[in-house]
Amino acid sequence: MTSARLRQVLDRIDEINRADPHEIQVHGESRAKELTHAAMVSAWIARLRPNADDALRIAARGHHVRRWAIPRDEYPQGRRGYLRWRQALQELHAATLGEVMTEAGYNAAAIECVQDLVRKKNLRRDPDVQALEDALCLVFLETQLGEFRTRQPDERVTEVLRKTWDKMSAEARALAVELDLAPDDRRFLQRVLRLGNTA
Repeated sequence: MTSARLRQVLDRIDEINRADPHEIQVHGESRAKELTHAAMVSAWIARLRPNADDALRIAARGHHVRRWAIPRDEYPQGRRGYLRWRQALQELHAATLGEVMTEAGYNAAAIECVQDLVRKKNLRRDPDVQALEDALCLVFLETQLGEFRTRQPDERVTEVLRKTWDKMSAEARALAVELDLAPDDRRFLQRVLRLGNTA
């Protein structure tokens, strides 16, 4: 059941994300990227954790809220620049969700819980953080693997897929191999898993 204040927060996050100028192709249809991404992550959380509390549902919907506000090219190339960019984004997401939750009447403890989730604190030790990470990885495979493969050499794609797989729980891995991927993407993923013996 969705309370009035949870509904208010989710609707406000969707409203913010509708302003995303970037689009993503899903089943041949162009949609606002972060709005679509958030809905898909929320759907996976509903499947992975059907009894998820407000904090996890808000984190799932708002984990990338206003992501477009801090472009990657504002930070140097390379891993160090990438990590600085990711940290800046996490702080933006956390602050935005804090504001939205405050407006809806959530207390400081609830807000801190959501902010810890979007910062991915205690990954592998906190089951809610792991569930969120699983949902993010599944959506990446569903929506971004094909495009990523067209832009990056096979070695880089293989590296990213192995890291993605390592972050996922056994349950999420089982779901991942059943995803409706494009045939070429499915074959590539299967080959990476065979080579890495991580399936």
